[in-house]
Amino acid sequence: MSELDAGSAEPTDAAETATAAETLPHRSGLPVVGSTVAASRDGVAFTERVASRGDLVSYNAFGTEMVAVFDPEVVETVLVSESDAFEKGEFEMAFGDLVAPDGLAFAEGERWRRQRTALQSAFTPDEIRGYADEMVANAAAMADEWADGETVELGDAFATLTLRILTRALFDLDFDAERGAVVREATEAIGAMMDRFGLLSVLPEWVPTPTERRYDRAMADLDALVEDLMAEREVGNAEGAGDADRERDDLLSLLVAAADAEGTGMDRDAVRDQLVTFLFAGHETTATALTYACWLLAGSPEVRRRLDAELDSVVGDRDPTVADVPNLEYTEQVVKEALRLYPPVYALYREPREATVLGGYRIPEGTTLQLATYTIQRDDRWWDAPDEFRPERWGGEAQGAANSDRPEYAYFPFGGGPRHCIGMRFAATELQLAVATLARRVEFERVTENLDLSMGLTLDPGPVEVRIRKRG
Repeated sequence: MSELDAGSAEPTDAAETATAAETLPHRSGLPVVGSTVAASRDGVAFTERVASRGDLVSYNAFGTEMVAVFDPEVVETVLVSESDAFEKGEFEMAFGDLVAPDGLAFAEGERWRRQRTALQSAFTPDEIRGYADEMVANAAAMADEWADGETVELGDAFATLTLRILTRALFDLDFDAERGAVVREATEAIGAMMDRFGLLSVLPEWVPTPTERRYDRAMADLDALVEDLMAEREVGNAEGAGDADRERDDLLSLLVAAADAEGTGMDRDAVRDQLVTFLFAGHETTATALTYACWLLAGSPEVRRRLDAELDSVVGDRDPTVADVPNLEYTEQVVKEALRLYPPVYALYREPREATVLGGYRIPEGTTLQLATYTIQRDDRWWDAPDEFRPERWGGEAQGAANSDRPEYAYFPFGGGPRHCIGMRFAATELQLAVATLARRVEFERVTENLDLSMGLTLDPGPVEVRIRKRG
């Protein structure tokens, strides 16, 4: 408890508040590198050890003063009620520099607001309903390609699926295998850089590594692909100008138009970064979530029975449509529970613009706040049997009773506040329809019995193999 909580007089300004607040509990590490090695080697176990020290705990890693946050009320303060007092900060931008520093995910201030406004029209409920057919058709085609008894590695399969859905739905493009391979190689190269992030932070900048060379080649290829996509669409838009039957309103066309418009916050470099952001984040996180959901279903016969009963009742012998989404309630619960147990974005990072107080503790300027999504969403203070896969916890009376005591930000797989994921509705709809479509056609049997979790580019499960069983 802070001195304020203990009954001291209420401070009259921020300086006095900071003086009254307590010093954070601290987890010590090794000389020079701090906790870099421990956090890099096993991020899940390390975060659990940090959480045992309190709701806000400081440590040093990656050359940065970190504060891990396990309090949902503090998460709400940072993301929502006082969001203007926090920014992405240097630690988050170090990752942004690997991917797309001028993209929506990493822009700040008025520039971010203009970009968000310019892109929002591609993610309205009406637009997302229009993408549903692509989501279902591509999931159905993948399931139909699988043979009965075939062993499938879900991560690779679903990365292919979600990239196909993304490019068809959002960009109105058919990616051939060569272009898909460019995006996948860039994604893997960024992931490899993230896996090496701890080591790279303590090496001299001039030390080259094979990982960095692979990353440089992959990103150069991705940049060339993005330039080709923009040039092709510019030509197509020019040829279709004034022809209502040929004009396009997809995200790629919107981005190309934004590069030439005032007030969007996007020059050509920023448009490039938007495309990279959506190509990368728009398929990788959804593929990871779908991998977890299907692996969980494979190990949960009762959940699978309830899911099958809903599908038989709602869609019968046809594929789901967007009109079925409101009635696929248990399917939605399966998705939400998978995202609770295994959020692909396992932590968010923010930095206070100036020294502040959070949870009764002094937070110095320049500190990186680690909002620990994965750990908070498994905290037994907010969740009964937190490590168990229980989709029914999201349904009806059970959800209402739990929510009466559970803080809102005990669950935030898509972030929150003004900077919540712009593709949240797209991803949630895609996951719900994909699970329903796949489950109508196949059952999954676990070949991989135990996941090998690591905190890298996303919450990586390691290789996840299942055996396909066709449904009659």
